[in-house]
Amino acid sequence: MPGQSWPEVVERARIEHAQAKRGRTMLFAGVFIAVLFASAWVGEVRIGSFIEGIPGFFNYINDIAPVMHARSLGSDLQEWYWALDKWLMMLLDTVVIAFTGTALGAIGAFVFCFPASRNLMNTHWLYFGFRRLTEFCRSVPELVWAMLFVFSFGIGPFAGVLALAIHTAGALGKLFSEVNENVDMKSLEGVKASGGNWYQMIRYAVVPQVLPNFLSYTLLRFEVNVRAASVIGFVGAGGIGQELMFVIRQFVYTDISAIVLLIIFMVSLIDISCEHLRHRINHMTGGQ
Repeated sequence: MPGQSWPEVVERARIEHAQAKRGRTMLFAGVFIAVLFASAWVGEVRIGSFIEGIPGFFNYINDIAPVMHARSLGSDLQEWYWALDKWLMMLLDTVVIAFTGTALGAIGAFVFCFPASRNLMNTHWLYFGFRRLTEFCRSVPELVWAMLFVFSFGIGPFAGVLALAIHTAGALGKLFSEVNENVDMKSLEGVKASGGNWYQMIRYAVVPQVLPNFLSYTLLRFEVNVRAASVIGFVGAGGIGQELMFVIRQFVYTDISAIVLLIIFMVSLIDISCEHLRHRINHMTGGQ
């Protein structure tokens, strides 16, 4: 500007930029707060109701907690976990349902993800179709899939495996395709230049780059599916959730707490194990 030195112009521009940035930040914050309050109103979130419900929550915890005495602790624990063998077998069923559903879903995701990657599929209608397929599989919750399969195939673990497999195929298919879209394209160009077809480009240029991430995401999904397998049992899809729903309906309070603690222990153990495996994979492949 006339009459101003270059440092003054730079300083003025910096101040104007900072003011504009502050204005955008304030606008975003205002919109966020408005949406938050609107969502709380629609969701009937009431601080007063929350405070009033706290005593009821602790009363329920007190109801499901067993009575323990120091002098008879062993017999009290034995009475509390009177069906431990049965519950452990149901926990094993839950883990097997989660593992099988994850494995089948990961295989499906592996097949879907390459044609669902924009940089790997030149045929638009195939790319569009596989993208929509993965969206459909993951948009329906596991619980809804489980209900559909229970109605179709009857009560039992098979319905749970199918529900987790389909939802996992959609969820991992989305993640895998995003990993594919970040590969180094020079490797593909090299295979293509040497006369390789589409399959050979995937096999020799893409898979070696993405496989560690695929394994890491699959382990993470297994953790999620262990929790989901405990829930889909509520609708008869097998596992420990089926027994938990039964004791809840029968108001067998001490059995509720016993089963819930077993589920927490199982989920925590699997989370720790999978986290360790993911770190091992990242370390071996040079990831962070």
